[in-house]
Amino acid sequence: MQETDIHHLIKEWDVKFVRLQFTDIPGVIKNVSIALEELPRALAGGIMFDGSSIQGFARIQESDMYLRPDLGTFAIFPWKGEKGSVARLICDIYTPQGDPFLGCPRNALRKVIGEAADMDLHLEAGPEPEFYLFLLDEKGRPTTITNDQGSYFDLAPTDQGEDARRSIVLALQEMGFSIESSHHEVGPGQHEIDFKHAGALRTADNISSFRVVTKIVAKEHGLHATFMPKPIFGIAGSGMHIHQSLHRDGENVFFDPEDEEGLSQIARHYVGGLLQHASAFTAVTNPLINSYKRLISGFEAPVYVSWSGANRSALVRIPAVRGSSTRLELRSPDPSANPYLALAVILKAGLQGIKDEIDPGPQTYDNIYNMTQGDRKNAGIEKLPENIVEAIEKLEKDPVICDALGEHILKSFLDAKRIELAEYKLQVHPWELERYLRTY
Repeated sequence: MQETDIHHLIKEWDVKFVRLQFTDIPGVIKNVSIALEELPRALAGGIMFDGSSIQGFARIQESDMYLRPDLGTFAIFPWKGEKGSVARLICDIYTPQGDPFLGCPRNALRKVIGEAADMDLHLEAGPEPEFYLFLLDEKGRPTTITNDQGSYFDLAPTDQGEDARRSIVLALQEMGFSIESSHHEVGPGQHEIDFKHAGALRTADNISSFRVVTKIVAKEHGLHATFMPKPIFGIAGSGMHIHQSLHRDGENVFFDPEDEEGLSQIARHYVGGLLQHASAFTAVTNPLINSYKRLISGFEAPVYVSWSGANRSALVRIPAVRGSSTRLELRSPDPSANPYLALAVILKAGLQGIKDEIDPGPQTYDNIYNMTQGDRKNAGIEKLPENIVEAIEKLEKDPVICDALGEHILKSFLDAKRIELAEYKLQVHPWELERYLRTY
């Protein structure tokens, strides 16, 4: 989008304010709202903010940061207030010296995309984020009471979140999203909205915007939308499967018509890279303590490091479609992940697999959940980290994934996780009270 197009849309939609959005290291969207008279300065990258106020960004003595808008991200929010419309631009963060800020997650993803470009490769990714809709209490606070008891693909009246989900889809479409499908998921009150695949950077932008729009629209329906991976004990957690394909000169390089299974060596090596580095990048794709309460057997979430063309218990699945739509599906990520960092480490792992020509090994055709520990050991199937502590340890020992994050983001990410863990350890949890209070 050109600057002239932006000014035309602002006039057409009576835009009064523009939000300059960026994402912190944990993946939370931040913004600086500006009036229209400040837009020329913003488009020139002249809006400054205090980076020391943002988690993991900068120290007090080096706090000045500049927002550089990506013109292609201009969108108008689909709700109009009494004083006009509000638009947004997603920004990259730069230092006063004009260099990309090393603590900016969007810049981290750009760096890995550049590595792919050096190999004449371009990643297309399509996410499948899941979320829950919960009722609010009399004070407007979120509960864990779902608004229906629906299940997979249910319709109204069983699916009582259908109106909210439809409103979310319409709002996203007004912002330029291409929605492939939406439906009720397995859990009561659980939903999924899938967008059409796009380049890695645009996909990460879309995931961030999707989370904000979903929460706002849900609130308009008197509901709370959460992307917490496992909000309720005993029912399915929320994942974010990511479909991926690599392209060169417009051609899908994962497809090989001469191969018996239609898969190229590049595709196999990319899978090999994902499998080899999965345990390390899990800390990023599943970043919460709560994430590991989803990654358990029995709830469709992948637990074991394997790949297969049909087996949904595998970490990496290859959907049956071939030709220009040949792709793989990574099933472990959850929607709490910072999308920029998640796609950066995933792409980095796959590219390393191509560079090192990593063999992914044989496909796993049996249901891995039903295999014995001995069977899995004989098949060379390892387990993903069982908690964030183990995931962090794996991350620190993997130079490839550490390099994808960069020294600044890696340190800030690890510091944040350790603070979170320390706080968690100090708390007395409801399970402990239920288990011990009366007995002891």
